[in-house]
Amino acid sequence: MTDHTSEIGNNTFLVTGSAGFIGYHVSRALLDHGARVVGLDNFNDYYSPALKQDRDGELRRYPKFVSVAADLTDLPALEALFEAHRPGKICHLAAQAGVRYSLVNPFAYQKSNLEGFLNLLELAKRFPPERLVYASSSSVYAGLTEMPFSETQRVDTPISLYAATKKADELMAHAYSHLFGLPTVGLRFFTVYGPWGRPDMAMWLFTEAMLKAQPIKVFNYGQM
Repeated sequence: MTDHTSEIGNNTFLVTGSAGFIGYHVSRALLDHGARVVGLDNFNDYYSPALKQDRDGELRRYPKFVSVAADLTDLPALEALFEAHRPGKICHLAAQAGVRYSLVNPFAYQKSNLEGFLNLLELAKRFPPERLVYASSSSVYAGLTEMPFSETQRVDTPISLYAATKKADELMAHAYSHLFGLPTVGLRFFTVYGPWGRPDMAMWLFTEAMLKAQPIKVFNYGQM
């Protein structure tokens, strides 16, 4: 197993969504390797803010962690963060999550996933990082029938607004990479699970239902 401590240590990373499930684990791994981490989160109530505060509390135990409570759509706050900390590397994990929720509250996705990401790209243009890694989603593959999925497939058939915003993020990142030489990498996460996981994800929901001897909810008529 490769030891990346020398590559990571003494670097300043900006991790957006640091109080989220994946953001928490990424921040913790970077801190364990000696990095300085500036964690940005808005602690919204899509699921329990208390769980997010608990994750943030765990990260605050590290002396090289800086917690910033702000929203990506707050451009002045984002500008102040970049001015103060000058992150050399960015891991962008903040987003409005959830496919079904996008049917109920579409404007949350427009603000966070589109406007918020555009703000981050603009700041990265002004304060160029060595690399910007951002979370896309496996949902961009929705509507495709050719298996297995491939990074080279065209993904032009989103079937949810959430998927459409993630595809739009990939296009915006591509445009900024082309125009301004911004080094971006998009990661199409599939279902991620583990300790400190999200309570709206299948692993948590199934486990909680089993522990309470309740039926497990199955969507799409079981045709998964």
